[in-house]
Amino acid sequence: MTAGGRSSPDVRMHGFSRRAEVRAVLDWIDGHATRLGPTTVALDEAAGRVLAAPVVATRDVPEFDRAAMDGYAVRGEETAGAAEYNPLAFAIVGEAFPGRPYERAVGEASAVRIMTGAPLPAGADAVVPAEYAQEKDGRVELTQASGPGKHVGMRGEDIRSGTKVLDGGRRLRAQDVGLIASLGIPAVDVIAQPRVRILVTGNEIVNAGDAKGIHQIYDANSPMLASLVARDGGIVERRLKLGDDAASIGAALAAPGADVVLVSGGSSVGREDHAPRLLAEIGELAIHGVAMRPSSPAGVGRIGDVPVFLLPGNPVSCLCAYDFFAGRAIRLRGGRPPGWPHRTREAAVARKIASAVGRVDYCRVRWTDGGIEPLALAGASILSSTTRADGFVIVPAESEGYAPGASVTVYLYE
Repeated sequence: MTAGGRSSPDVRMHGFSRRAEVRAVLDWIDGHATRLGPTTVALDEAAGRVLAAPVVATRDVPEFDRAAMDGYAVRGEETAGAAEYNPLAFAIVGEAFPGRPYERAVGEASAVRIMTGAPLPAGADAVVPAEYAQEKDGRVELTQASGPGKHVGMRGEDIRSGTKVLDGGRRLRAQDVGLIASLGIPAVDVIAQPRVRILVTGNEIVNAGDAKGIHQIYDANSPMLASLVARDGGIVERRLKLGDDAASIGAALAAPGADVVLVSGGSSVGREDHAPRLLAEIGELAIHGVAMRPSSPAGVGRIGDVPVFLLPGNPVSCLCAYDFFAGRAIRLRGGRPPGWPHRTREAAVARKIASAVGRVDYCRVRWTDGGIEPLALAGASILSSTTRADGFVIVPAESEGYAPGASVTVYLYE
């Protein structure tokens, strides 16, 4: 570990003398991935965003008493006793439609033909549904009593002016956006989306679709990371392929404009693993090397107030380190809860999940008739294991694993 501005031990071709606990990394993230400030967005762009402040109603919803059924607006007390065997007759004096009210008052023994959502006329306080009415010669016979307030949506019954309708920090769903629109609010203040820079290192990395040599490999990590960033509410600010050129990596780390920086590859102890040394020189390399499997070469640090994550180049290790660490920071910066975004299910272990005390294991598993079992091929470079898996189990550092029959929490890949 280093403090900002101090050099760190060069672990290239030496290995790690010790590894940090996962909990220490999470604590560092929680202390440094501060929430971004607010920005205003149009309501059409607000779904999925996080409210920066509570939404308070400035009007009643609805703003007038209105019909909750198609039927006839009447004085409710005058319908007492109406039944199939005792129809009561009322004079039809007009009609009311949504946006086109009946402008006069409803008098004694009178009814207004009214449609759902139309303003209730003055003098009326109830609606008799159309199925209990029969028109004839300008009159309507009603066969059901509707007391005052029956089948009427009262002013403010949905929302009262001055009430808080949504809390700050809430991630807006479709119905939340609809509720805000019902208040006549065209734009809302939300937490800014974290701008995430993805730096891809490695001379052997080639973009999908480009020609490659026999010893080169296609870039799986940056498309995967871009998808994960979107899942966690961030936006990709830039995605740069830098090879193993130290100067280019250093310049890309230091350039302004990002709220979080992800470095794919170059985080371990090889001669071309420049990112840890450069991060320590430019800013702070807080932690390098974590007691977990996979992803043990992962590192975290910062440049100014921008968290930087060193993600291993092996795809499963990259995915694991992102989910444990980088995703948490992006969610925190964007105002979302920091915890895992996966749905979970409890399941019984069908075949032993092995681990070792002192490290956290990220174990890919699949469902069987007898419960869940670890995948036989689960190396850090076997990305297909994550597509064959139904989810993963986290084995804590104090455990040697789980025996058959144990109940575990499965985080679902969806």
